[in-house]
Amino acid sequence: MATDIDYARYDRVRPIHWTGEALELLDQRKLPFATDYLSCRDSDEVAAAIRDLAVRGAPAIGIAAAWGVVLAARDIDAGTAAEAARELEPALQRLNAARPTAVNLAWALARMRAALLAASDAGWREALEDEARAIEREDLAANRTMGKLGAALIAPGSGVLTHCNTGSLATAGFGTALGVIRAGVAQGRVGQVYAGETRPWLQGARLTAWELQQDGIDATLIADAAASHLMKSGKVQWVVVGADRICANGDVANKIGTYQLAIAARHHGVKFMVVAPSSTVDMETACGDLIEIEERDPAELHGVGGSRTVAEGIGAWNPVFDVTPHTLVDAIVTERGVVLDPDLEKMREAFPSH
Repeated sequence: MATDIDYARYDRVRPIHWTGEALELLDQRKLPFATDYLSCRDSDEVAAAIRDLAVRGAPAIGIAAAWGVVLAARDIDAGTAAEAARELEPALQRLNAARPTAVNLAWALARMRAALLAASDAGWREALEDEARAIEREDLAANRTMGKLGAALIAPGSGVLTHCNTGSLATAGFGTALGVIRAGVAQGRVGQVYAGETRPWLQGARLTAWELQQDGIDATLIADAAASHLMKSGKVQWVVVGADRICANGDVANKIGTYQLAIAARHHGVKFMVVAPSSTVDMETACGDLIEIEERDPAELHGVGGSRTVAEGIGAWNPVFDVTPHTLVDAIVTERGVVLDPDLEKMREAFPSH
């Protein structure tokens, strides 16, 4: 089985560009029909892009927020690193409030705070920029490592179902769950890819299918409600998803709809893999019951693509994430390694100082 991966072929999309003057974010709300970049020139514009889903995916949110701190630093005139830390804190708080569930956001901002506190008074701006660049570089390296580790679990010729978008669009590049799929395709382990549409924002239909198409990987789109029937057909051997937060016991918060996929996978004997960088692991949160689940505007359920499909006066409930219990997870893959059948003891062993 080949292990080398042609990254130039299987990693063509980049959602985040730092120009030196601005942060350019591929506006994912307009994909797949337009590839427009938002130019963010201050931290509040970055926070708005995160909140409004122009940039999305837990790792990408963290990277964007780190560059948002760099932009915020340009708006203050602090003489020392300590003064800068005090003056920047309101901007960091606004960035942190943009999306509450993805742990990578708070993690990246904590790294930026630590870099600032360790910086010299003369070099604190450069230290912030260096740290943001390091967060982005490390994420890409982690994704490539996870791709190989996760693909190694998949038998040659397998069918794989994925949910939401966990690729280059959601990260610094290559992707988490899509990184496993890309590596699996390159190595002949993944024979067929199925993508759930992922209502209400259709990230699977709009983003995942488009992103794989850029790399020449055929993906078959299915309605979310067709997943159980697909599993029953025997065409899928693995469900591979990302995560926005992984708890100390292995419970996983991810895009709404993940939980029901895990239940269906267990019923049909299909394996369930979660792929995320170690920055997504939150050993301070004991279990999924303690996670704040973000709820968005119910109006997002009232239509598709800007066209209303629901009668006036109909209420809606719109949680963005759900929690999959660790008992339904067969493997958690991070750049640090693979945790099979995760539980508290195994997570503590894998992440002792996290």
